[in-house]
Amino acid sequence: MNGYNDGSMMGGFGMGFGWIIPVLFIGAIFYFLSSSKSENKSNSANDILDTRLANGDITEEEYTTKKELLNK
Repeated sequence: MNGYNDGSMMGGFGMGFGWIIPVLFIGAIFYFLSSSKSENKSNSANDILDTRLANGDITEEEYTTKKELLNK
């Protein structure tokens, strides 16, 4: 053995810090997925409301009331 390799893949460095990057990466994925879901729900509810008004399913008064409730 030449003294440069202690048998581990990272030469001893990965044992202490090797777990940080995967944990941060997985956390970032969960953050972006959860934030995009909440935005999509709000936008899709507004889109449905707009479509219902355009189709004549609800009145302008109902539309205004429901729009205010959604945007609180």
